[in-house]
Amino acid sequence: MTKSAGSRRHLPSSPFNRPAQAAAPIEIFDVGDRVSHDQFGLGRIIGIEGDNDAVLIDFSGRQGRILSPYAKLTKL
Repeated sequence: MTKSAGSRRHLPSSPFNRPAQAAAPIEIFDVGDRVSHDQFGLGRIIGIEGDNDAVLIDFSGRQGRILSPYAKLTKL
């Protein structure tokens, strides 16, 4: 007796037929929030562009502009 392909379980390590995953929600930042960036280190939000499309950050005297979805940026 054989099983149909639709009833087989998905193996997590398999690259084939992966079920769709929900996108992670984009984090919302406010002016004054302390943040950590994987490459630039610790900083503070000094400005927000648009509807959280980009944030301006002061990294101890060096300023940077990080675009959404902020993959390497975490709120402290």
